[in-house]
Amino acid sequence: MLSIRAGLLEAMLEQARRDHPLETCGIVVAPAGVRTAERLVPMDNAARSPTFFSFDPRQQLAVWRALDERDEECRVIYHSHTASIAFPSAEDVRFAGDSSVHYVIVSTLQTVDECIRSFRIINNKVTEERICVVR
Repeated sequence: MLSIRAGLLEAMLEQARRDHPLETCGIVVAPAGVRTAERLVPMDNAARSPTFFSFDPRQQLAVWRALDERDEECRVIYHSHTASIAFPSAEDVRFAGDSSVHYVIVSTLQTVDECIRSFRIINNKVTEERICVVR
């Protein structure tokens, strides 16, 4: 189960809508040892693509260094799907290299019932999980 602070899912959706038609991306972090994802860190999609995202390597290095300095850890990696439902693509599964994080996908399609969903991806196996919003 993903535990996340109130307002962060809405912030992801706003970012995804703002960046549409390109995929958006970022992470959500928490203090070391804390399970609840507490702080959104929007990132640049270096791929500048409507069907793929990749973190800018320099920005990613700077963000991870800042996490170390603040004694924080990445809890969520999120990105949007601009032309499909919120479910990991084969490419998403292939690039999901960290089994300790939650993978959140935000769909910007107008016709989807669930526009934000969370998954664990471990050894190429996708499992959807509940999202618990903490106030």
